[in-house]
Amino acid sequence: MRETKAERKKKRKKERKKERKKERKKERKKERQKERRERKKERENERKREKRKEQKKER
Repeated sequence: MRETKAERKKKRKKERKKERKKERKKERKKERQKERRERKKERENERKREKRKEQKKER
C-alpha cells in the first residue's frame, strides 16, 4: 500500500524533529565538555598561583 502525500509529509516532519533533537543533544554535550575543560584549566591555574604564593612566603 502506497503512502499518501500527507503521510509522507508527516513522516518527514517526524524524522526532521528526531534529527534536530540529536543535534541539540550533541551541541549540549560539546558545551558541557568545553565548560569542564575550562573549569579544569581554572583549577590548575589556581593551584599554580597557590604554589607561587607558598614559594614567595618561604623566601
